[in-house]
Amino acid sequence: MDKSNFRAVTWQSLIKFEKQNAFFKPKIGVLVGLSGGADSVALAHFVKQLSVKKQFSVYACHVHHGLREMADRDAAFAKKTAKELEIPFILKKVNVKALAKKENLSVEHAARKARYQALSEAAEKCGCKKIALAHHLDDNAETFLLNVLRGTKAKGLLGIPVKRALGKLEIIRPFMCITRAEVDAYVKEHKLSFINDETNFEQVYTRNWVRGTLLPLLEEKQPQIRRHINDIAQDLYKYIKP
Repeated sequence: MDKSNFRAVTWQSLIKFEKQNAFFKPKIGVLVGLSGGADSVALAHFVKQLSVKKQFSVYACHVHHGLREMADRDAAFAKKTAKELEIPFILKKVNVKALAKKENLSVEHAARKARYQALSEAAEKCGCKKIALAHHLDDNAETFLLNVLRGTKAKGLLGIPVKRALGKLEIIRPFMCITRAEVDAYVKEHKLSFINDETNFEQVYTRNWVRGTLLPLLEEKQPQIRRHINDIAQDLYKYIKP
């Protein structure tokens, strides 16, 4: 995607989506979850750009799960990225294994619970009302299909919500209108550095199999499958209470 196409398509899609959902308002605080991956780095950059125009404060938080060999590297990279973007940075360390054992949870479930708790604590510390996460349209399609494979009631077909309450805070997902390919285009356009999570490619995890095998197979028959799934999920919100 060349520069003109990026500005005309991806950037405008993000701006339109932001206006439709009123994600950002003057004089509020927004905390960005910054893992260091391409999607979260792009989101941090996007939110920073809009914070100047819309006059709101932005912070970044990296949650150190202590599960992977490269966790310290990821935390250091996230801190460096936040500094380059001139965003105040918070590092939160959590003990996922201890939480999983204490509450009899899977490591994946415990990591998710600990992550949201850590982000909530960081947001409250900074006086932020919103937590911005970098889930995008592909993540939504993966979640939809994953729920179908696992067996789900109708609620599971709603996918990932664009906005939802988290206690007194609000989770927002400004990238839910664009695909992973468009996130990659964003990173390339703005020459942003990022790191890869090696576990994203291990197909022992069902989500990774959906991402790396099932969706590409479906895409061979229907190139717009990700957007079609997203449209279905969004339409269901009219009929199903989250």
